[in-house]
Amino acid sequence: MAPTTIAAASSCMLLKTPFSLKRGSKALSFNNGRRLSKRLFSCNAIYNPQVRIKREGQSETLNYRVFFEDASGKKISPWHDVPLHLGNGVFNFIVEIPKESSAKMEVATVELYTPIKQDTKKGKLRYYPYNINWNYGLLPQTWEDPSFANSEVEGAFGDNDPVDVVEIGDSRGKIGEILKVKPLAALAMIDEGELDWKIVAISLDDPRASLVNDVNDVEKHFPGTLTAIRNWFRDYKIPDGKPANKFGLGNKAASKEYALKVIKETNESWAKLVKRSIPAGDLSLV
Repeated sequence: MAPTTIAAASSCMLLKTPFSLKRGSKALSFNNGRRLSKRLFSCNAIYNPQVRIKREGQSETLNYRVFFEDASGKKISPWHDVPLHLGNGVFNFIVEIPKESSAKMEVATVELYTPIKQDTKKGKLRYYPYNINWNYGLLPQTWEDPSFANSEVEGAFGDNDPVDVVEIGDSRGKIGEILKVKPLAALAMIDEGELDWKIVAISLDDPRASLVNDVNDVEKHFPGTLTAIRNWFRDYKIPDGKPANKFGLGNKAASKEYALKVIKETNESWAKLVKRSIPAGDLSLV
């Protein structure tokens, strides 16, 4: 199958001016075309505005993988090499699970180049018991540190994964698609004792994006959505005989300011991980 080319923006928290964006264009003009040697300081290895998707194997099989490539055809990691920050409170979001689908797709954090694959349990492909109603995926260059106990959320430790995003826009994304989003709220899900943040965000391409800028706007323009997201993630394991998930922070969605704090902290944890200041265990850093 021929690779699919998608537009991908690039930036970095730790660089001041890595790129400029031309008005009316989704393509990026980078201020320098050098590949920096240390990922911690460049925060990304992509200096070309195009990222290509290459699918290997048949979907809904154990061998199916969605790889990311740069313009030269070299494999890159969606987790480590796609940049997080775009500036002005905008971030890259990678779709793993399109809305109204149930196959449990995720970045394979222990595989080389961390492709997207369908999760398994006891050798069988995993599906949610019902469709997820929003685009779901990850914020690249974030990591929930399993050695860090969050005193604000019942002392729960991180789940050893990138931070999850629930994108509430109208359009259905595609697996591997990179969307520009702005965070609106944060839910502190506790899954079997592990902290599993859910950042509620909206694609800048959504027609209602300009109307929502914080948690209260979500309730106004997307009434019932925050409750529906919380209930969906609370209950999805119950059909498999497991207890409901819990939520910290008073069982409520936190503000945009708090969501940005979570993103900042988990980006810093990721930077320590790729610098190897924290043991990576089985995680792939390539």
